[in-house]
Amino acid sequence: MTAFVHGPAWALQGLGVRSGRYPLAVEGPVMRAVDRLVPGMSTVTRYVRQHAMYAALAALAEQRAWDVTACRRAVRRAEVLLAALQHQPETEPAWAAHGVDRVRRFCGTELDLARAADEEHANDSYSPRRWGFWDQYGGPAVVLGTVAVRDGALRPGRHPCPPAVRELFAPLLSLAAHDTVSFADLEEARQAALGVPSEAERDWLTDILTATRGGAPHTPGDWEAPDRTRRATLRILARAIELDGPAGGGYQETMRSAVAFGEALTTDPVLAAIPEAAGWRGVLLRHYSVGAWRRLWAALVAAVGSKDGEADRSAEELRDWLAQQAPEGTVRGLLDRLPPLKDPAGHPLPAERDLLRDRPGVPMTDVLLLLVGALRSRPGHLPDDVRAVFLGRQRRSAEFLDPTWVDGLLDDYADRPVRDLAARLVDDMLAQSRRVALAKLRTDPATGGLKIFSRLHLRNERYFKTGDEGDSDIGTRLPQLGFFAEQLGLLAVRDDRHTVTAEGRRILETTP
Repeated sequence: MTAFVHGPAWALQGLGVRSGRYPLAVEGPVMRAVDRLVPGMSTVTRYVRQHAMYAALAALAEQRAWDVTACRRAVRRAEVLLAALQHQPETEPAWAAHGVDRVRRFCGTELDLARAADEEHANDSYSPRRWGFWDQYGGPAVVLGTVAVRDGALRPGRHPCPPAVRELFAPLLSLAAHDTVSFADLEEARQAALGVPSEAERDWLTDILTATRGGAPHTPGDWEAPDRTRRATLRILARAIELDGPAGGGYQETMRSAVAFGEALTTDPVLAAIPEAAGWRGVLLRHYSVGAWRRLWAALVAAVGSKDGEADRSAEELRDWLAQQAPEGTVRGLLDRLPPLKDPAGHPLPAERDLLRDRPGVPMTDVLLLLVGALRSRPGHLPDDVRAVFLGRQRRSAEFLDPTWVDGLLDDYADRPVRDLAARLVDDMLAQSRRVALAKLRTDPATGGLKIFSRLHLRNERYFKTGDEGDSDIGTRLPQLGFFAEQLGLLAVRDDRHTVTAEGRRILETTP
């Protein structure tokens, strides 16, 4: 007897498909280390003025005993008002307020504040997120101590907003009670606009960012561990600029020049005295391996067609895609041709930078970067404190696709053709992407079915994609930290070069 099962009626057939983030899950070690080394920064925070505004809002919320609903309404309206101050198209790009493009739609003869900030129809407002841009500033603000959250409502943090900073925002926040705001009234609040200097704001946030009080020398016992760590990272960045600013380029590359490579970490009296500098060497070196996996995976997915096209691929075809790009010879011979990893004194040389400079945008370059990372993972190559951060393990043994995993492949494939190793890396990426996707499998409340987060899928032993993967490097938050320091007058850009100001040298104690 044959039985047919239909249903369940409340669930649609098949898997729901969503784009996943971090498809190989290789980013964790770098992201965790950056969390520790730059507390209170994120890759999506840009302006110190936003932090000051939320702190002023928190002070007002405590004064008026606002609950979570009132706080959310005030946040949304304040963010719209801040953006409206920059709504003119000729605004300097460096000070383009969050959400300004969407706010312009509500700027007619006056600002329609109620509609622009309407949370009931958030998709038609300045931001579809219920809390607007507080969602990206809130976590950092709590870590910095400028705001606390109690029962969902904003309250002053351990570094409460000083009266002078509250006065800076008083005209702006008073307008939040109105449903429409004339541009004449808005102009009266221009002192709160992005890019308008405020000495009170600068002094207060400089103290918080540098763990000092009133410009006096840093006293470690007066500050909590995240404050001390953040100060240490800012000191390392400032010292790196002084050592390598003319050649280093942006903040991240400057940090790499002075900290990731060369002898300065042990010979420079400032860097050698900062324990966190070793952590940054580990992070920046591991960052190369993480970026290599991300680019390699993105290139593999780019070689696959959609489910409706003719370019779906079998695993064998994907192995051939990379194997055919591999050079002739054995893996051992390829290792012998790598740039030198250390100088005679044992200091790291910029092999990764050299590879990216000489062969950019080539998948095999990313394979070479993985090999360099594997060699750097070997015991004795890096000092123990650097190696611990470089590995960034959550368990003692090798983890999928980490540098020691690749090092194990080097042992297995040393005397085999490079193309065999390339094919194996494809197999490992496909297997890891499947593991990650299955680990994220969730029930979709909208359909009652299952939802899988992945852009690459397998059907009848052939792979197809629902979209391309991003290949950008994950953030280290150093550019954001540097821009914050610029806004506070600790760093500056002169003739396209980053410099440390006299005030920055004094407060950060970068002079030996």
